[in-house]
Amino acid sequence: MLIESDLFIAYLKKEDWLKPAAEKIFNAIKNSTLQDIQASTDIIHELYYVFSDVAPIPTILGNAANLATLKNITYIDPTREILLSALDLMTSYGLKSIFDAIYAATSLTPHVPDHTILSTDQAYDKISGIERIDPRNLEIPE
Repeated sequence: MLIESDLFIAYLKKEDWLKPAAEKIFNAIKNSTLQDIQASTDIIHELYYVFSDVAPIPTILGNAANLATLKNITYIDPTREILLSALDLMTSYGLKSIFDAIYAATSLTPHVPDHTILSTDQAYDKISGIERIDPRNLEIPE
């Protein structure tokens, strides 16, 4: 299952409507209750764009480094094929965000065997081959 940026962003923010779900999910990942979790390394790129107007780069770097070193998450680098597929998905499905397109393309690779994205973004619902799970509805094993 690929974790999309909305969870990372909510996890880092002091207040966010998605923060309770993000904290629950990241805690489950840390203690290995949730397994087989992937994320795109482009998360770091998007975090910069989201937080660059409100936080200095050293703060963004520290937060990104903490997330990038979390155990139990496999980070996937976007390949040329993923990037080209992302552009194709933007055209085929009318995606507006290159980040959403990269995450979608990544989730369709063998690196994400279940082709599932954990996200509140309904843009993924129209893409053939992807299953989206709203993080607020994710059942976490005890």
